[in-house]
Amino acid sequence: MMNNLHLHVPYQHLAARMNFILERKINPEIFFSAGSLERAEKREIAALADTIRSASLPATIHAPFLDLNPGAIDPTIREATKKRFMQLFEIAEIFRPRVIVFHPGFDELRYGDNRKAWLDNSIAFWGEFIPLAEELGTVIAIENIFEKEPSTLLELLSAIDNPLFRHCFDTGHWNMFATVTLEEWFELLGGFIAEAHIHDNHGTADEHLPVGEGDIDFGRFFSLLGRYAPDAVRTVELHTLDRIERGLRSVARFIPLKATFPDGN
Repeated sequence: MMNNLHLHVPYQHLAARMNFILERKINPEIFFSAGSLERAEKREIAALADTIRSASLPATIHAPFLDLNPGAIDPTIREATKKRFMQLFEIAEIFRPRVIVFHPGFDELRYGDNRKAWLDNSIAFWGEFIPLAEELGTVIAIENIFEKEPSTLLELLSAIDNPLFRHCFDTGHWNMFATVTLEEWFELLGGFIAEAHIHDNHGTADEHLPVGEGDIDFGRFFSLLGRYAPDAVRTVELHTLDRIERGLRSVARFIPLKATFPDGN
């Protein structure tokens, strides 16, 4: 089975962390902020993609998200979101990622009375991107952010009903915002999961801690992921090198990572 472990790497750090990635034989999930999309040069992108591809390391991509919303009520915001995502798909043509992760943009506090309008806008918005995903052979995965429970995501996924439009389950966001159990979430969305973001917290802030340093029950999580989505990409989403080192070792309790540590420990 293909190595399904990926590591979050912001594009601006990709070149500097390339030796780490190659040495550990760990697949990158490359995050492109709006600023990265503006500043990145295609020649540099192509060179980095060639290096990753030459090492037989499949990549995934995380899309920009700040200020963006595919289901926004304001059409100008939707157009700005479409522009950014189109820029991202141009870069995706170079990397040919297995999955591209996007934030859905739904927040019950802002869209409670406009839920249907947000959903209708989202369905129409993503319908334009499914053909692009088909051309690349990539999966669009919508990540849970502020969702208290999965019904809105379920409606969106069910309405589009395409194997290239799936769910990215984020453990940290679930622990912060969800009011339903892991079992309840997976019962509804487990079959849609194409990727999982793995990081820990204590339920009050998006701390992005290594597994075991917060209060998430990862034994239960990995059991459910193995039952509902055994082939899903698993992305360790940590932001500093010291946490990455600890995080890769702690997640090794649940995922075989022999190649990740040169000393075999």
